[in-house]
Amino acid sequence: MSPVVKQKKEKFTLSGKYLLLIFSVISLILMVLTYGTSAFDKPLNTAVGYVVVPFETGISRLGSWLSNRSDEFTDVKDLLAENEALKQEIARLTEENSILAQDKYELTELRILFELSDTYNEYNKVGAHIIAKDSGNWYSAFIIDKGTDDGLAEDMNVIAGGGLVGRISSVGPNWARVTTIISDGNYVSAMMLATNDTLMVEGSLELMDSGIIKFAQLKDNDNVVVEGDKVVTSKISDKYLPNILIGYIQYVSGDSNNLTKSGYITPAVDFSDLSEVLVITDMKNVDYK
Repeated sequence: MSPVVKQKKEKFTLSGKYLLLIFSVISLILMVLTYGTSAFDKPLNTAVGYVVVPFETGISRLGSWLSNRSDEFTDVKDLLAENEALKQEIARLTEENSILAQDKYELTELRILFELSDTYNEYNKVGAHIIAKDSGNWYSAFIIDKGTDDGLAEDMNVIAGGGLVGRISSVGPNWARVTTIISDGNYVSAMMLATNDTLMVEGSLELMDSGIIKFAQLKDNDNVVVEGDKVVTSKISDKYLPNILIGYIQYVSGDSNNLTKSGYITPAVDFSDLSEVLVITDMKNVDYK
């Protein structure tokens, strides 16, 4: 005999929206009865009041809560919109500040070049931007955006900042490569500005890590050269025009031969930060020797 399976009775459920509708109708009926009739002026009024008043109070509080939440939601939307507007304004101001900082930097560079150009006003010059450089921390060699189309040629001297940068070592129609005085194995015939005593300046990237380059063969016959004295290009140089500032004596000592001195120079140019240079288009010739 098969077992009898009792089926469970389905529970009666009512969706939330219908419950809300029922409560709303009841509330409406109670409010009409309360304000539209005098039925509740009788003793029954007290009993009914226990039902109506709390219900109306609850409805009122619910309405106030919903109103407050609606106001808060509106405030949040307004704050989000204001925050987005502020972000855009900050981005715009940041961009403008960057542009102004760049303009200020370029203006400073141009002012320095103008002052340098005025210092060497006896020479014709062409301004140029550095567009590439060799790897490493120092501008030992770099490319500028001017070339033969602008009247440039090999061995033309290049200056920037406080003085001599180097010379053009190769050139194309719209570019030129500059080899600087700090490059390894690069030599510049120089002299002391105050005494005209000659010396030889030698480039060294290793020494430049300490901010100096080497000099040797100084003929300081009167022993007057001291720290801080200016070193410039000499009149007997075959590549460089005379009296262009190279740097300042940082250290000097006598050689073992008791005839010459050697030491270190602090370059006048900051070779860690170059962006624009001046090319002197006048070439060294026999008139300068």
